[in-house]
Amino acid sequence: MKKLIAMTTIALICGFTVNLKTVIAVSGVVLDNSNNQPLVNVNIAVKGTDVGTTTGKDGKYSINIPGNEGVLIFNLLNYKEHQVPVNSENGNLVVKMISTIPQILHHETEEDLDFTFSEEMVIESIEYEMAQTAPTNSKMSGKNSIRSLGRIHKSAPNDFLISNPHNTDEYDVIHENTFQDPLKSPLSTFSIDVDAASYSNLRRVINSGQKPQKDMIRIEEMINYFSYDYPEPKGEHPFSITTEVAQAPWNKNHQLVHIGLQGKKLDYENTDPSNLVFLIDVSGSMSHLNKLPLLKSSLKMLVGELSAKDKIAIVAYAGAAGLVLPPTPASENSTIISALDNLSSGGSTAGGQGIKLAYKIAEEAFINNGNNRVILATDGDFNVGISSTSEMIRLIEEKRKTGIYLTITGFGMGNYKDGRMEQISNAGNVNYYYIDNINEARKVFVNEMQATLFTIAKDVKIQVEFNPEKVQAYRLIGYENRMLNAEDFNNDKKDAGELGTGHTVTALYELIPQGIESEFTKHIDPLKYQNQTTSHHVKSSDLLTVKFRYKEPNSSISKLITNTLADNTKDINKSSDNFRFSASIAVFGMLIRESKFKQASTYQGALNLALGAKGNDKEGYRQEFINLIQNVKLMERERMYK
Repeated sequence: MKKLIAMTTIALICGFTVNLKTVIAVSGVVLDNSNNQPLVNVNIAVKGTDVGTTTGKDGKYSINIPGNEGVLIFNLLNYKEHQVPVNSENGNLVVKMISTIPQILHHETEEDLDFTFSEEMVIESIEYEMAQTAPTNSKMSGKNSIRSLGRIHKSAPNDFLISNPHNTDEYDVIHENTFQDPLKSPLSTFSIDVDAASYSNLRRVINSGQKPQKDMIRIEEMINYFSYDYPEPKGEHPFSITTEVAQAPWNKNHQLVHIGLQGKKLDYENTDPSNLVFLIDVSGSMSHLNKLPLLKSSLKMLVGELSAKDKIAIVAYAGAAGLVLPPTPASENSTIISALDNLSSGGSTAGGQGIKLAYKIAEEAFINNGNNRVILATDGDFNVGISSTSEMIRLIEEKRKTGIYLTITGFGMGNYKDGRMEQISNAGNVNYYYIDNINEARKVFVNEMQATLFTIAKDVKIQVEFNPEKVQAYRLIGYENRMLNAEDFNNDKKDAGELGTGHTVTALYELIPQGIESEFTKHIDPLKYQNQTTSHHVKSSDLLTVKFRYKEPNSSISKLITNTLADNTKDINKSSDNFRFSASIAVFGMLIRESKFKQASTYQGALNLALGAKGNDKEGYRQEFINLIQNVKLMERERMYK
């Protein structure tokens, strides 16, 4: 009997050892079938398992498949799902994914589009294999050519690709900053903005084949979605300042000024502990896969990044708000994960009640000299209790005085209330992100959240004074929701944006030099009672002076930094990577929102700038932006948008 048991045990051990060693290692690259360009952030999963990975910035991947064989599933928005059976003979695998953007849009010039696109028609359902459609240089004409590519249905003239009659997404109207005369308005003042929600939301819409709404576009958030290679700060101040001027890429007679801030980086091993309260919307509107399920996965990522000295509490709200998990050490990982897993959606949304309770819990667990923050995760669809935007803003403004910061993370589509989220985020001490997929969740909650948690400067304001001898007119690109009055700059009671450790902040100004005729400066008659000459002004070679005010996190007194920029305009192609990449985003943003200031902007121009300024793209975000421009080049045609 003992001999039998021993033999059985040996057999089990041997069998177990064999199973441990039975793994197929597969690596390779994923490319776009049409142009052989690498595809970034492709989701790769082993069918029937929880094993998965994503492609890097060069489209490369590697994955271990348990067993002797399996099936790899490749997924990326705007591309057909690709499944590949693999076995021990598939050590290296090159996969070419097929775009679902209809071939009708794959033309380089409007002249190639030799057909009449009826305003009564939109493409209702798209799934096209580029390799099986007509060549891109073929000429198409008439409605029959369109029908050969997909199903057609009657709809409203302004529909584009996909119509969604139930879409109730809301965006506040943005009135673009206009050109100002430095003789009448010499100062431009605004609060910094490190929010990035607009870019990820825009990306989600474009990758689903739809036309973004104009007011979805906040160019400063698009620019600040990316980090920039500014010099590390030295001396007493927690950030460095970089300024640069070159030709505007959309008008060679205009100038573009680039202003960059770089926050100092901290040693996270020696930072103060964090007191975090997850405030989670579990209302009925959060039931979709890209809402509560994605939200749970996102917060689990953050839990994995925290240390044993940090505390987490969970408050959930629907018809009423309740405490799901009291403040719990982050080391009790299984307890926190279990609390998240047990959340389910249902009911209406008492957003105001939830925020009140979350702040109450944060105040009770407050850590002196620590990082105290509420992290709100919602689609913004508040409809019960304190629901008006103005009431919510007053609540946030009151609570920010307690030293508790707020991070807003938005999820979902179809009834997403961006306007409300943006206004609340501007109430002060608030960061705002939009999470559209698991890769964005990783960026926000793993790569960047620690930087967000540790504030190094608050109430950061920028004020620029322009030299009227050099500058005929100026325009701040973006920041429309962050503008301040000139007198607010020196008012320490006026709230402004915060800067986290390692964060960068970038702003762009378009200038019209003196002596340049422009359509933007011909609309005002000369003043009758004022001398508009600059002869009485101080002679200076300066183009402008930049002033910064900020407060240390625990201080109520601001500090001032001043920086001047000489009129040393360079060719755009000789400017820094930081300059050209941010300029590319500005070009792209103005085109997408059909700005009256876009002038000679083109998608090809934006693409050329971005390609030449990709730099050290460690995470692949810049390559993703390049792919986005290429996608829009294929989709965006003025004839179809009108």
